[in-house]
Amino acid sequence: MQRTTNLGLDYEPAPESVAPVRIAPQYGLFVGGEMVEPVSGQFAPTVNPATGKPLAQVGVAGSADVERAVVAARAAWEGGWCDLPGAERAKYLYRVARLLQERSREFAVLETMDGGKPIRESRDLDVPLAAAHFFYHAGWADKLDYAFSGRRAVPVGVVAQVIPWNFPLLMAAWKLAPALACGNTVVLKPAPTTPLTALLLAEVLRDAELPPGVVNIVTGDDAAGAALVAHPGVDKVAFTGSTEVGRAIGAAAAGTGKRLTLELGGKAANIVFDDAALDQVTEGIINGIYFNGGQVCCAGSRLLVQETVVDTVVGKLRQRMDTLRVGDPLDKNTDIGAINSQVQLDRIQELVACGIAEGADLYTPRIALPDQGLFHLPALFTNVSTAHRIAREEIFGPVLSVLTFRTAEEAVAKANNTPYGLSAGIWTEKGSRVMWMADRMQAGVVWANTFNRFDPSSPFGGYRESGYGREGGRVGLLPYVELVA
Repeated sequence: MQRTTNLGLDYEPAPESVAPVRIAPQYGLFVGGEMVEPVSGQFAPTVNPATGKPLAQVGVAGSADVERAVVAARAAWEGGWCDLPGAERAKYLYRVARLLQERSREFAVLETMDGGKPIRESRDLDVPLAAAHFFYHAGWADKLDYAFSGRRAVPVGVVAQVIPWNFPLLMAAWKLAPALACGNTVVLKPAPTTPLTALLLAEVLRDAELPPGVVNIVTGDDAAGAALVAHPGVDKVAFTGSTEVGRAIGAAAAGTGKRLTLELGGKAANIVFDDAALDQVTEGIINGIYFNGGQVCCAGSRLLVQETVVDTVVGKLRQRMDTLRVGDPLDKNTDIGAINSQVQLDRIQELVACGIAEGADLYTPRIALPDQGLFHLPALFTNVSTAHRIAREEIFGPVLSVLTFRTAEEAVAKANNTPYGLSAGIWTEKGSRVMWMADRMQAGVVWANTFNRFDPSSPFGGYRESGYGREGGRVGLLPYVELVA
């Protein structure tokens, strides 16, 4: 394995062992508590984006497979899951959480192999937070009758959940835990490029002795997802992904009576005032856009800096970027892993080229990229205007655009100058300024002096083209229940 070189320093490889992971040559669909082959008999490869090598063949679900899964979910719901006391449902969720913790290393390594994100993120963020969601929602399962001011909460029925490729395991837990805690059954559709941890989760669900059909997992392409959300036997749809697909799902669900929550794209603004702790700011910005390759819906891809400190902030960012390590995601020294797919890498490269063509100034550190796999250097654009595509469109890559402002009012206006509204960050030592800004920011989540911090008890979601509905916390239970007197 080659060493990664930054600033003339050599870093010895520190690879995570893949020994805990056993990948089968072929995977079917998880329906009715069993692994079954797709009706069509079709399979497609899932590929390690860091090496370009296939990991396994995974079933491609068709409409007949979706029908089987929805029927199994309905049978499980009507067969007793919806009437199971909350304390009993909680026992299953606690078991899942503990099994995730026991197999955390296996899940982290597989997540990194299938998705390309650095092992440090899979190990330290994704897997622990996935387990935390099951623990947290297990605590709600027997308290639903006390959660909504004298109203009784009853489950809505069969839930279709479609999740993205950037947080495959975490998004599965993010959606499954509240749905199950509230007494619903689920058909889960993972992204076609990152299905393996969802299929490993199926093993955990079976080991936890979850009744057959309560959770069903169908893998496949976008056609499978479309068939699932359009199925008349589905009572509620939860989707995380692109705004374009979210619009299509919203149109398909219109007039059907299905409940719908959408968590879509973002173009988050990180706003830095001249009184902020700039070293802390630098680390927060790096964490918010470059780690995980910027492949996060709430990535802080727009940096708004007060004019008096912009040169200092940019200088610190460039210096810190020079120390970042891009390479093997399984190496514990790696900061930026692989881009998930060739399609996504092409999109990043197109927008970087557009930023240069529109007159912005590009800085990238002198880092040698690996000879194989899908990788992109961290990029920093200055001299950016609000009209540039890199300041308007979601890039979903390690690309940061720097804009400036003079007053708080100007900062709010520029931050809100986007069709999205998912998240934002405010960096200042003045608590009163944080509150003033937060009241005026058109974003579902606003962090103060930090960025990309998540907790199962804290609601998350956006509005406008970032979707609607909340996940997490007490309000995140509402989409999964009907409130009756």
